[in-house]
Amino acid sequence: MDGVHDLGGRDGMGPVVVEQDEPTYHEAWERRVPGLAFAALGAAGAGTPVFRHAIERMHPEHFFAATYYERWLTSAATVLVERGIVTADDLNAALGAQFALSGPQRVPQGGDPGPDHTEAQFNLGDRVRVRNRHPLGHTRCPGYVRGHAGEVVRYDGPCNFDDVEAHRDGKRLEPLYCVRFDAAELWGADAEPSSVCVDLFEEYLEPA
Repeated sequence: MDGVHDLGGRDGMGPVVVEQDEPTYHEAWERRVPGLAFAALGAAGAGTPVFRHAIERMHPEHFFAATYYERWLTSAATVLVERGIVTADDLNAALGAQFALSGPQRVPQGGDPGPDHTEAQFNLGDRVRVRNRHPLGHTRCPGYVRGHAGEVVRYDGPCNFDDVEAHRDGKRLEPLYCVRFDAAELWGADAEPSSVCVDLFEEYLEPA
């Protein structure tokens, strides 16, 4: 979905600050979150795409203020509430305050994921363009490559299509490619001479 969260980041957010010798966990409670998250997904019968989409739906103010593992915790709690495992009242009572959950889904949930798509449309060396779509649901297509053209440099075969699993009752296979983009194509003539490779499902692509 298009929100404050994007796979490739957002313009205007400033440089990426790298913490030297960064520890895996900054607070003791963070050590418990991965186990809690995996247990929550197991109880809810949900996979990684569902988990990621719950993070994408966090309120912008909450998302930017939250630490990495707080986002995980918010997602796990949201999935448990949406799947009927616990209630928001249960969480509020345990916390003694309002437990901040992610926003609601914006696309219909459930239903047949559709047939697998296993025949590749593109070959190595083909020029492709990323469709300039702005989905309301989960997507693994970074915003910064939409509308831009690149070259197929690797084919990974049919893979689980995250966009479908996040919203349907089951999974669907979709051809997955690695596409190389010239930096100038993405960021203009002033970009340093280089290239960027992005893994993209065939659903995102069209002939250039």
